[in-house]
Amino acid sequence: MTIATVNMPILVSASAFLSVLLLFMGVFFYFRQRANKVRFVERIAQGGESGEIPDTGASSSKTAGRILNSFSSLGKRVTPEGSADYSRMRAKFLKAGMRTQNVLYVFWGIRCFLGILMPGSFFLLRVAVFEVISYPMTIAIAVLLASFGFYLPEVWLRVMMARRKGLLSSGFADVLDLLVVCVEAGMGLDAAISRVGQEMRWSNKGWSDELNFYNLELRAGKSRRDALKNLAFRTDIEDVNSFTTSLIQTDKFGTSLAQALRVYSDAFRTKRYQRAEEKAAKLPVRLVVTAMGSIFPALFVTILGPAAIRVYELFIQH
Repeated sequence: MTIATVNMPILVSASAFLSVLLLFMGVFFYFRQRANKVRFVERIAQGGESGEIPDTGASSSKTAGRILNSFSSLGKRVTPEGSADYSRMRAKFLKAGMRTQNVLYVFWGIRCFLGILMPGSFFLLRVAVFEVISYPMTIAIAVLLASFGFYLPEVWLRVMMARRKGLLSSGFADVLDLLVVCVEAGMGLDAAISRVGQEMRWSNKGWSDELNFYNLELRAGKSRRDALKNLAFRTDIEDVNSFTTSLIQTDKFGTSLAQALRVYSDAFRTKRYQRAEEKAAKLPVRLVVTAMGSIFPALFVTILGPAAIRVYELFIQH
């Protein structure tokens, strides 16, 4: 009796189990996708003519709201108001897309909470488990954990800023194309920006929020120049900065807006093509580094490994 004959029942059982498992997984993911689609359609229908999808998850969570209020109460006692750091943090939250009134207080409350929680938890573990650690080492680790907990929200905020900046950068080409189409169709700049903000709410919510905020600043009485400068400041993208500068100059000198947008759109596409060529030119160098770090060590082990074992055996025999 061969090994294949002995293991045949096991192979058949394993194959049947995997088939049934994959079948149930397929059915599960199909019904879940269908339920998500139905839920999304219902949320769109609830939005009505305003076109806004109600955020049922965050608004219905009372526990999360209470926790955030607790952090906000703690942050109000420790936030350095009236300083340069206060304005700097406000600017960071704007660039991260966080415009809630008490977001700064919540941020400082979380920083202080983590700065106390992490060393406090370590002290409890030290008393209960790590009794062999000396007191100077305990104090040093506690200080490091307190610093880490205090600056961890700062790292998270920078990650959110970078993520949102990448989202806005990827959607800027679509915004520019829609603006060119709207302006060439006869719309004014403010009406075109408002229309693009409405159209972008499904594909790129970040740009939709920024353009809607631009319209709110205009309605509040700010000049178009200041609103465009604030838009460039919030996005923190070089292309958007040059774009708003071009719009300000066009508005100042009274030149054709459609022509200016068309020229900038062509220049922006040329710049994107040059950036793609630059990345493609850097690809061989990155591949060489990847090959040296992953492929070459395996080749060295395969080629030189038997020789090294043979040399080791010769030394052992002598």
